[in-house]
Amino acid sequence: MSAVSQVEVHEHSEHAHEEHHELGFIRKYIFSEDHKVIAKQYLISGIVWALLGAFMSLVFRLQLGFPDMDMAWMKPFLGDWISLDDKGLGKLDPNFYLALVTMHGTIMVFFVLTAGLSGTFSNFLIPLQIGARDMASGFMNMLSYWIFFISSVIMFVSLFIKTGPAGGSWVIYPPLSALKEANPGSGDGMTLWLVSMALFIVSSLLGGINYVTTVINLRTKGMSMDKLPLTIWAFTFTAVLGILSFPVLLSAALLLIFDRSFGTSFYLSDIYINGQALPNQGGSPILFQHLFWFLGHPEVYIVILPALGLTSEIIATNSRKPIFGYKAMIFSMAGIMFLAFIVWAHHMFVTGMNPFLGSVFMLLTLIIAVPSAVKGFNYITTLWKGNIIFTPAMLFAIGLVSFFISGGLTGIILGNSALDIQLHDTYFVVAHFHLVMGSAAIFGMLAGVYHWFPKMFGRMMNNAMGYVHFWITFIGVYLVFFPMHYIGIAGFPRRYYQWSGFETFNTYMDLNAFITIAAIITVFAQIVFIFNFVYSIFWGKKATANPWKSNTLEWTTPINPGHGNWPGEIPTVYRWPYDYSKPGAPDDFIPQNVPFSATPESNLPEENELIEKEKEINSIKFDTSIHD
Repeated sequence: MSAVSQVEVHEHSEHAHEEHHELGFIRKYIFSEDHKVIAKQYLISGIVWALLGAFMSLVFRLQLGFPDMDMAWMKPFLGDWISLDDKGLGKLDPNFYLALVTMHGTIMVFFVLTAGLSGTFSNFLIPLQIGARDMASGFMNMLSYWIFFISSVIMFVSLFIKTGPAGGSWVIYPPLSALKEANPGSGDGMTLWLVSMALFIVSSLLGGINYVTTVINLRTKGMSMDKLPLTIWAFTFTAVLGILSFPVLLSAALLLIFDRSFGTSFYLSDIYINGQALPNQGGSPILFQHLFWFLGHPEVYIVILPALGLTSEIIATNSRKPIFGYKAMIFSMAGIMFLAFIVWAHHMFVTGMNPFLGSVFMLLTLIIAVPSAVKGFNYITTLWKGNIIFTPAMLFAIGLVSFFISGGLTGIILGNSALDIQLHDTYFVVAHFHLVMGSAAIFGMLAGVYHWFPKMFGRMMNNAMGYVHFWITFIGVYLVFFPMHYIGIAGFPRRYYQWSGFETFNTYMDLNAFITIAAIITVFAQIVFIFNFVYSIFWGKKATANPWKSNTLEWTTPINPGHGNWPGEIPTVYRWPYDYSKPGAPDDFIPQNVPFSATPESNLPEENELIEKEKEINSIKFDTSIHD
């Protein structure tokens, strides 16, 4: 697409801006088509779901850490899911324990780390960083959020039905999820889970198509692909992953609905209940695992890649150095995206697969560690001898790198099929998963919130509270998940409601209690963040236009940009986004919209040759009219 046609799509006239200012409250803030408002909607929704998911984790951690404690005090919150014995002592219902684990995993993976993270920052940063007025389709963008919202409501409603929410673990393997009579969590709660996820997938696909289309078609003058910030590369690769893999999970969910409600046998065969044979023949529950993990493993990178993109930008900005290995970072993300589609069966080593096939997936799994290691190496090298500014965002970004490396190392262990068979159903997997994906991605999300908060709300968050939030959370995460590696190697099983009856595991009672206490402290530390976030929106110190002295285009907009982002002409891009601490330059940063002709003292020889190209770019006549 030519530069002129690009601008015809996304340049607004002054008349169009006046129309946006006349929108009513509901159209402007509720059913908005402004990408920045939609990003804030995703962010607030993600925070609310994160708090609910964290509360659930505390309930089942109390059960695990103190299996004999009296939980009668929780009856006002959990109702019939706390049963009272003759002495009035309260116990958590075993079925509800499994439901809590299921809902916690679902909420954190999909509603927080997929919608909350990618939905927030892809929406917020893509138009701002590529120089676009908005997304390719504002209506599709709005529709994406509200379908996600409906999905959230359905999932939330499932918590209150009589039989309880879905209780088959977040991977919802059949036959447990396919037979309504299998346990209470296989009933109506599972049906609502499937409906909710189907809508969630539709929302994700609408968003992903919009993101890719916007990046390809709506870049401003001079914004070639090799000048895109790494955040945009990460969001684009993430969107492609979602577009190609989410439909597979949708098909898996639809086939499961057919088995549950229409008598088909895609996943069922030779099933007996109470000694009675069911009529289902010919299906295989392993088929569901293949379909689920074909999404499930790319989902790991759908969650972590946006966080890595945010981290790249934050580390370069606060190290006051160019990102090390810009092209290597892009190729490593591309390699991760490709390999993510051909390693799914390493989640299935315990299904009895052919050992030769297992060795193939093991080899591919170990290969994917290479591009991941490239990213870790590049972050460390960027930090090396940098003039580091330890903002809260920078601390959370460094924390992500720490979790990504330490959690990734345990992934190499689990990638070995012989070791995975021994460790698969233990807390070693829980520890690995929560470090490399869960904690790392949440730290990336928090880093993004601290860094781009001034652009979102026009105010600054409190740094002192940010430091307190970081250190308690960072130390707390390691105190929770490092001991889990140890008890996992010792064989401590995951997904057990009650383990104190096993003589072998009683040895780890104190360690389990320690993990629970650390988890409680870590979760309650998030109150500091919530207070800081809400307080700063209304009463925080007013932000300056470019508080971090960053190079990317979003900092060239007004402090509180309206719908359309730039009130006048969109800036033209001349250089890549990482010109920090350039020898000869008067300042330690040069924004992307500063032409090379304005910086002769710091230009490299090949950059002086680009001055002629600037004249060609500037000679292009732009049509600034808007076509409805």
